Amino acid sequence: MDFILYEVNGAVGKITINREKALNALNSQVLDELNATLDGVNLDEVRCLILTGAGSKSFVAGADIGEMSTLTKAEGEAFGKKGNDVFRKLETFPIPVIAAVNGFALGGGCEISMSCDIRICSENAVFGQPEVGLGITPGFGGTQRLARLVGAGMAKQMIYTARNIKADEALRIGLVNAVYPAEELMAQAEKMAAGIAKNAPIAVRNCKKAINEGLDADMDKAIVIEEKLFGDCFETEDQKYGMAFFLDKNKEKVKEPFKNC
Repeated sequence: MDFILYEVNGAVGKITINREKALNALNSQVLDELNATLDGVNLDEVRCLILTGAGSKSFVAGADIGEMSTLTKAEGEAFGKKGNDVFRKLETFPIPVIAAVNGFALGGGCEISMSCDIRICSENAVFGQPEVGLGITPGFGGTQRLARLVGAGMAKQMIYTARNIKADEALRIGLVNAVYPAEELMAQAEKMAAGIAKNAPIAVRNCKKAINEGLDADMDKAIVIEEKLFGDCFETEDQKYGMAFFLDKNKEKVKEPFKNC
């Protein structure tokens, strides 16, 4: 692939958008390669993903304006669908995804970070949805996910004004979970991913599914979703091991780590 790097270390996979000269801007090829990369993740081995951008200046500076500038209405809608399809695949991916935001996360960059389960960023990170300044709306889910994450009022303010915000404000409004010095960001992402990966994989996947599906349902339906996914964990090797280890006072009889996906 030309613009996506993928590496695996133990049970953690790292996807790097590698278009540094263009500040990792998203064009059709990047989206196609990201889609193919997600399809190629070995879910029998990988339990958590990290998504980041190449270099220290930019996570993803946005969608490629050069490509968008000549689109017709129909082509614009199709480009939006391409991005939304890939981002939705990321959002509903069976295993957790951590966005390690190193620098600019504007437009499509902010949108792809919001498609991840958890966002952590460097102190030099900048977030924003600047599309109205270009004569368009956010097109890869920004009008939907931002409001769900930070509330409708703050989302409308950011989108209508096209104002960028720095890392400390992103943390204050709940857009990111944590802010780190740039040189510590990847180590912190890897530490978090390793902490997720050591837990029971079936349970972690079911938790992601329960949260995502429950957010789109009323409470009565949401708790039924949880009940079914809770029950689904029983009679698995993960559940048998986890509870046997907890009940073993000497912690000697059961030594195998969680291994069944």
